[in-house]
Amino acid sequence: MAIAKPFIKWVGGKSQLIDQLDAQLPADFSRWKNVTYIEPFVGGGAMLFYMLQRYPNIKHAVINDINSDLTTCYQVVRDNPEELIDLLREMETAYLSLETEEERKEFYIAVRARYNEKNLNPIENTTKFFFLNRTCFNGLYRVNKKGLFNVPFGKYANPTICNPDIIRKDSILLQRVEILNDDFEITFDHAHGNTLFYLDPPYRPLSDTSNFNDYAKEAFNDDAQIRLKRYCDRIDNAGYKFMLSNSDCKGKNEDDNFFDVLYRAYKIERVWASRSINSNPAKRGKLTEILVHNYFSTKANAYADNFILEPECVAERDVTENMI
Repeated sequence: MAIAKPFIKWVGGKSQLIDQLDAQLPADFSRWKNVTYIEPFVGGGAMLFYMLQRYPNIKHAVINDINSDLTTCYQVVRDNPEELIDLLREMETAYLSLETEEERKEFYIAVRARYNEKNLNPIENTTKFFFLNRTCFNGLYRVNKKGLFNVPFGKYANPTICNPDIIRKDSILLQRVEILNDDFEITFDHAHGNTLFYLDPPYRPLSDTSNFNDYAKEAFNDDAQIRLKRYCDRIDNAGYKFMLSNSDCKGKNEDDNFFDVLYRAYKIERVWASRSINSNPAKRGKLTEILVHNYFSTKANAYADNFILEPECVAERDVTENMI
């Protein structure tokens, strides 16, 4: 039986980290009532679909992303799954019937060009988004400064362009999800009561050549990372809970304390994750990532302490002046 999971491939997707992310949730999260769950940077949605299936106490979810084509995908999967499936099946049949790689490449380039004209209706746009995601190089989504998708052809022998079971399962779960397309800070207005934020922003690059956060034409630089930290302070001051993921700069460079200083007021955990987006296979492998949260007792340490929950820690609010 199919389960709901991401309907697209997405750089930085959290499928491989789900168990570690779950272990870092608040220890008593499953006992919260009428939970609002918010993701200001939804991306591929691995954590979203996991949380909606694992925790029935999430009565309402809010997702946001600055990438309008991505949020349109979520809306179409939620509201028009059968129309999307029909169009994807047609495209899959047409593409797989082509016998040579050159013919498939020409087909791909034609679809990419039409997609970049930016004048399609939501269902047509989403159909082409799916196709490009499944047939482009390495499953990347990357745009140039004009916002045009520019990833080359992927040369896959038999890609799955349409998976009706996953689309239908995802559509059911998305019925209780509100979908936004705006700056991440807009999501604060949707928090109320027992609210948990999971923030998975474009990662801070570990080197000058490892910047894979160009999924929107707007850059997410260090100033944006600092603005995000201030947003976390706002969440914390309002009494809501948050967990945030990012790259571990210190794991690459021992002297790079950017996040350790920036989030010094909160709890920072480090987890292992595989990176597979480098074009050079020799440079792929495991690296640490950081998880930041504003609560002391997690599911992991509650288990270690025989489920004896410890009191919430009161985080400092001051951060070094030269960073803020």
